[in-house]
Amino acid sequence: MTAPRGSLILVPNTLDFGIAADAPDVRDVLPASVIRTAARLTHWVAENAKTTRAFLKRVDAVVPLAQPLQTLHIVELPRAQKGARGVPATDLTALLAPALQGVDVGLISEAGLPAVADPGAALVQAAHTIGIPVIALPGPSSLLLALAASGLNGQSFAFVGYLPVDAAERAARIRELEALSRRANQTQLMIETPYRNEALLGALLAHLQAATRLSVSCGLTMPSGFTRTDSAQGWKARPTALPADVPAVFALLAG
Repeated sequence: MTAPRGSLILVPNTLDFGIAADAPDVRDVLPASVIRTAARLTHWVAENAKTTRAFLKRVDAVVPLAQPLQTLHIVELPRAQKGARGVPATDLTALLAPALQGVDVGLISEAGLPAVADPGAALVQAAHTIGIPVIALPGPSSLLLALAASGLNGQSFAFVGYLPVDAAERAARIRELEALSRRANQTQLMIETPYRNEALLGALLAHLQAATRLSVSCGLTMPSGFTRTDSAQGWKARPTALPADVPAVFALLAG
């Protein structure tokens, strides 16, 4: 008789990277059931092992881990896969070996939901390919929280990732996204490395038309977090400084 297979369990992380001075209590961000599940898992695939250990320390303070943190099996997704597109699922099946032996495996990102704007999607694809059940647990997603708080179109939206760093290419991409947003009445969501938050905001304000609405959500779920939505013209008239060490989500909707 074939032994039952374990599952690949998608465990949401907090959005504060575990290092923010005003990081909220993990119980204020994650459901109790998620914390209990994280506490019992002994095998993990992580985007970053260090941040995963920091997360599990916070879990352990609420629900004791099934075994000591230093004995947990935590492996990182291969570096070459991060940000890759079209990664063959077969490349990652070795990471799922415990699940083939009946052991549940947790998948965790540095922040938010794994496999959403995250390289873990390739491991989920691999799990489906070899018949490993996939279970997604509820938790915070900065993209959806930002969209909900923006007041922009939540019926039609797209996440476009990072914009080009080169100024000319970035300007062209902003104009392209604005035209697409206007044509489809679709909200366009994007992110940036925190130290470039101000640079992206400046580029958006330099190239968006005056009436286009721009929303910025910064430090979501943290006490200091905020969302501001205004026209590009309004942003220019009443500037808001963005921190260089806190993640932000940008969204635009052209009229």
